[in-house]
Amino acid sequence: MPGLLYGGDYNPEQWPAGVQAEDAELMRRARVTTATVGVFAWSKLEPAPGRYDFGWLDEVLDRLAAHGVGVALATPTASPPPWFSLAHPEALPVNADAVRLSHSSRDTYCASAPAYRTAARRIAAALGEHYRGHPALAMWHVHNEYGTTCHCDLTAEAFRVWLRGRYEGLDQLNDAWTTAFWGQHYTDWAQIRPPRRTQYLPNPAQVLDFRRFTSDELLAAYTEQRDLLRAATPGVPVTTNFVLGGWVPVNHARWAREVDLVAIDHYPSEPGMAAEEQAAFAADLARGWARQSPGGPHWLLMETAPNLIYTADRMHTKEPGRMARQSLAAVARGSRGALFFQWRAPRGGAELFHSALVPHAGPDSRVYREAVALGEALDRIGETAEGTVEARVAIGYDEPSAWALQGAGLPSNRLDHAEEAQRAHRALWRRRIVCDVIGVWEGLSAYRMLVLPGHYLMTDGQAAELRAWVEAGGHLVVTYLTGIADEHARVRTGGYPGALRELLGVRVEEFHPLGPDDRVALTPATSGDLWPAATGDLWSETVHLAGAHALLRYAGGVLDGLPAVTRHAAGDGMAYYVSTRLDPEAYGHLLATVAASAGAGPEQSGLPSGVEAVRRQAGDRSWLFLLNHTGDEHEVPATGVDLLTGTAVTDAIRLPAGGAALIRQARPDVGPLPAG
Repeated sequence: MPGLLYGGDYNPEQWPAGVQAEDAELMRRARVTTATVGVFAWSKLEPAPGRYDFGWLDEVLDRLAAHGVGVALATPTASPPPWFSLAHPEALPVNADAVRLSHSSRDTYCASAPAYRTAARRIAAALGEHYRGHPALAMWHVHNEYGTTCHCDLTAEAFRVWLRGRYEGLDQLNDAWTTAFWGQHYTDWAQIRPPRRTQYLPNPAQVLDFRRFTSDELLAAYTEQRDLLRAATPGVPVTTNFVLGGWVPVNHARWAREVDLVAIDHYPSEPGMAAEEQAAFAADLARGWARQSPGGPHWLLMETAPNLIYTADRMHTKEPGRMARQSLAAVARGSRGALFFQWRAPRGGAELFHSALVPHAGPDSRVYREAVALGEALDRIGETAEGTVEARVAIGYDEPSAWALQGAGLPSNRLDHAEEAQRAHRALWRRRIVCDVIGVWEGLSAYRMLVLPGHYLMTDGQAAELRAWVEAGGHLVVTYLTGIADEHARVRTGGYPGALRELLGVRVEEFHPLGPDDRVALTPATSGDLWPAATGDLWSETVHLAGAHALLRYAGGVLDGLPAVTRHAAGDGMAYYVSTRLDPEAYGHLLATVAASAGAGPEQSGLPSGVEAVRRQAGDRSWLFLLNHTGDEHEVPATGVDLLTGTAVTDAIRLPAGGAALIRQARPDVGPLPAG
């Protein structure tokens, strides 16, 4: 896949031949390189069991190949056809209320149903055999947004098999799940069910293991198809599109090792600057996962909306130029291109008003004209495709911890690991510090600074690895609710944060969760410390020093004078503890200060607020992306060649409001990494 990929989901089965012919011409005009085809086409491809109709798809792929468009050919297994659901009602999903759902939407399947898995393998194998060697085939796109959960009896059987593989026996399971509480002790594997709706609070360890099982069960469904496609078409990359959200029961860090290219779908949920912050977080998260993938460190923005931002109450129209700028921002942070959902807006169906590169107004529209301009821009900057982002700061992101903090019976119902990770990222983004968001513990030596926000679950091995990394020179920032429980969600006793007490040099005696409108005042522990006026919300704690030094203390209330933020030297490194949710300014000040002491500052200092600078580099060349997310023109220091315009830049470049530049430069020197 040379250069940068550009295009998106294409659903030709929704359109007559005349529109399909126009689509091919419009794609050529927009310099589209990649179309994802067939995602929801199972009922058209297999209209009856074992009877295939590939003729219409042959015509589509032939036409796209003739127009220079490569195809990410999808297996359509996220949307089984009506005949399948009628023939195999046991394969329809059952929700936590034990209600079997009907076939009237997508994702109407149970991944543990043998009939579904067989049918999915069959259609994948048929596609692989039929399209091996087709000139349009550039990539396989398995399924769509894995994330369906089922609680049926077939799932219960599969769950028990998974548990037998995880635990040596029922004694070990009973211990891990603390089944002595409320008399839940199991004496036979057959007694175990998925966590369905119950009278009061469910067992948190059972719920956590069920999320882990669901992730592994869906992964097995993916790898079955992947292996069939790899055997049929060696050398053609295979992936699936990761979907983000607290409802998704998928451990993407684990999945990243099984895809040839990490691909994500991302739809910002806030207008204004918050959308750019969300998009940057998603990009850095994808890049962190990609470092564990066979195709890493590159990743791909597989889906996003061209001209709309969807919030809880309505669709917001993106202003002119924003689609291109957001696409360039994804490329800046390591994406192999920009793909959208979708190519042409549909006339009907559940998402008839979804954003598209060819809107209902047709090609005579602002959106399509911007799509043409974006295709030209991506074509001009294709040389950046092999460049990588070399971050020296990382944020730990752990989906099992996120699942655990979604459970009932916790000290607060407003705990959200994903939001805590995004708050840390937002604080760094606003100070132009590029970071990886990592989901695994491999490769810590590449980073000088690590932030662990609400990393609730932690194994003994992870805690030991953290200590070794800090002692070798790493700078660690840990927030409240990190290291509290082991991998089975059992609280570590003796004082919080159990797994990290010695490393942090503190012992937390008691939690003090705060209400939505509560704030705690904070004051510098030492007079003369240059802290901004600081407050905390959401959370506070009774913290005792056990070797650490206080940086901020609580002021007023029952915690008056007690440490709130601390620092502890360990070997050649430093470990910081944050016991409350700092206000954005104070949090940013802390993280920027730690980054500076770790030698991991911004790519370019002195930039105006809302102007982003990210660098990709390869060999002796680098590419500096400058993105102006504001409504004002700004002048930014830079020297090189702007690939977007082809003009030489000496000393500085003027970025128009909402504009961008991409400066080719010689690669700057990279300082030595910390030992370890």
